[in-house]
Amino acid sequence: MRRRTFLKSTAIGAAASTLAAPAIAQQRRELVMVMTWPKKTPGVGVNAERFVDNVTALTGGGLNIKLYGAGDLVPAFESMEAVSAGTADLCHSTPYYWVGKEKAFNYFTGVPFGLTAQEMAAWINFGGGQALWEEVYEPFGIQPFYAGSSGTQAGGWFRKEVNTPDDFRGLKFRIAGLGGEVLRRMGATTVMVPPGEIAPALMSGAVDGADWIGPWNDLAFGLYRAAKYYYMPGPLEPGPGLEIIANKKVYEDLPPDFQAAIRVAAKATSEETLADFNYHNAVSLEPLISKHGVELRRFSDEILKVMAENSRDVVEELGRTDATTEKVHASFKTFLTQARAYAPRAEGGFLDAREMTGEV
Repeated sequence: MRRRTFLKSTAIGAAASTLAAPAIAQQRRELVMVMTWPKKTPGVGVNAERFVDNVTALTGGGLNIKLYGAGDLVPAFESMEAVSAGTADLCHSTPYYWVGKEKAFNYFTGVPFGLTAQEMAAWINFGGGQALWEEVYEPFGIQPFYAGSSGTQAGGWFRKEVNTPDDFRGLKFRIAGLGGEVLRRMGATTVMVPPGEIAPALMSGAVDGADWIGPWNDLAFGLYRAAKYYYMPGPLEPGPGLEIIANKKVYEDLPPDFQAAIRVAAKATSEETLADFNYHNAVSLEPLISKHGVELRRFSDEILKVMAENSRDVVEELGRTDATTEKVHASFKTFLTQARAYAPRAEGGFLDAREMTGEV
């Protein structure tokens, strides 16, 4: 009798356990994800892999994402089209690679002399940026997720020093986004090549200088082998945002638990990516100087003033492109004004105080 009771209760318990098991553990889906950078690229490629790992862990292996580096499945700059068309389900990239399709994408990577990485995250998550971003991506059938930032980028690598605004005239320079338009107005010829082709272009002389990210990535890509003058900071890319984009139909077809896993994993990636860059950029700067003989420079006040003047013109013209861009521009500028009033009294003020008083 006891044996029958035990078997009965065990069977009921097993059935209840099965019925209570979340759908996330009972379903299996496989998605394809592409990137605009090579696999294992510090900061960007690595954190795309962490995103995939987090999704796997959150879904108990139910949602498997196969990750491809730039060019492995589609060319780097065709990744967004691949997601829109359904050739790929997801992509890890940065929005300003797609500005040829929609100029408003500029704001979700960032604008020259604009929001820092922390401020960008604030605007997207709490200042209405996410809703506007989704609206901009809607015609392409894409759902965007913020995936963090590299923080303030370096100003780039130059074969020769640039001391005055005139030194940019005739310069062939690799740069993406609105910063490229700013430099064009200063007389430079700007070239856009995928991340994996920056070092070869610089080494071959196809470009005279190049903007990539910062000390960590620039060290890993060996850009110091082709140019010795390294300018920091880069005011044209103060806090460029990264993204994880998903084919909207595919995303909405996923079970709610899988959708939540993607959202949560993207949030984790956004926090981890900035921390990753902050740490590794800090520890990578000194070897560039002491080991590789890089000469660290700062843009002169004269150059910064001309850059800022051209940046204001470029951004204001951008904001008048069309109704959609005007709406995004207004939201971005509203928060930028608030952030500029706050930052010098908070983090900016503290950093000034720390430098003035010396090391603790």
